[in-house]
Amino acid sequence: MKKILFILTLMLLLLLNENTYASNLSLSAESYILVEESSGRVILEKNARNRMPMASTTKIMTGLLAIEYGNLDDLVEIGKESINIEGSSIYLKEGEKVKLIDLIYGLILRSGNDSAVAIANHIGNTEEAFVSMMNNKARKIGALNTNFVNPHGLYDENHYTTAYDLAFITRKALEYNEFKNIFSAKTYKCERETDNYFINKNKALWEYEGADGGKTGYTMASGRCLVTSATRNNMRLIAVSLNAPNWFNDNYKIMEYGFENFKLYNIYEKGQLITLADVTDGKRDKIALVADNDFFYPLMDEELKSVKMSVHINEQINTPIAKDEILGYVEVFLYGNLIRRDDLVAKYEVERVSFLNRILQPFLNKVK
Repeated sequence: MKKILFILTLMLLLLLNENTYASNLSLSAESYILVEESSGRVILEKNARNRMPMASTTKIMTGLLAIEYGNLDDLVEIGKESINIEGSSIYLKEGEKVKLIDLIYGLILRSGNDSAVAIANHIGNTEEAFVSMMNNKARKIGALNTNFVNPHGLYDENHYTTAYDLAFITRKALEYNEFKNIFSAKTYKCERETDNYFINKNKALWEYEGADGGKTGYTMASGRCLVTSATRNNMRLIAVSLNAPNWFNDNYKIMEYGFENFKLYNIYEKGQLITLADVTDGKRDKIALVADNDFFYPLMDEELKSVKMSVHINEQINTPIAKDEILGYVEVFLYGNLIRRDDLVAKYEVERVSFLNRILQPFLNKVK
């Protein structure tokens, strides 16, 4: 009972410290969140589960699907449904042919609404079908409080997300190197004859140390919305602010808190020895069990001592054993809360000892 109370007290103190710090930041955002990219740990948040319009930050999902389902070298013929779209534009012309990669750069750097519609029609055949793909993808990611009705983010009362969902959509997109390259580009020149030079609207790339990505968004209904990412000391943070009049300053302050107070710790690496297990009827008596994945986690220095690991091995390990065979799992806890579970696998194969050798082995040992 005392242990439970101690853990709850620690968690409450952390929450109070987070809220106190956030109030001291004097942030303008109605909703915001800070997430570490590799682990998905939420470091700081306010109203992050509230449904809100997100304007052109919508285009992160549009770009993600374009990369997942499209061939970046495809030539996309621009139809009349993809021109003269309200709002920001890369000034597509009916009948011109534009590479998909150029459309994605125009989507992210210049926030082209016409580019978003052209991508939607190319990937989904129709805009409506593409929007359905966007919503299906959101559900798979776990962005359950998100609903899209268009690929660009122009206001609709049924088009919404949360800061939490948007951070995890961005985290998913950053799994793709192609998206990382586009997200971080300050400028880009495409192969079009006119309107072919894009300068990124995300000024964080010039202003903030370590900035390596972002997407702006604005409508009168949504206010200023901003996603930014930055990396320092191998730790990448994703900040999202919704309805934030001081959008860039808000995200800078949020990310600075993360970098000043957290470090990315190597809990274990793929292939690292975790434990040894007994083997039945094998040419070896023991088998080395290693982690099947890397696990890095952002922690404050004082949290490190509160990280605990629990190892679970299969009740009986029989031979033969194949290399990389799953033989157990490891769980990692912070303040008693499960933060990670990974398989433990065999580091090498172990052959089975024949029936005859098992009978003779005691005699052979005596002879030795």
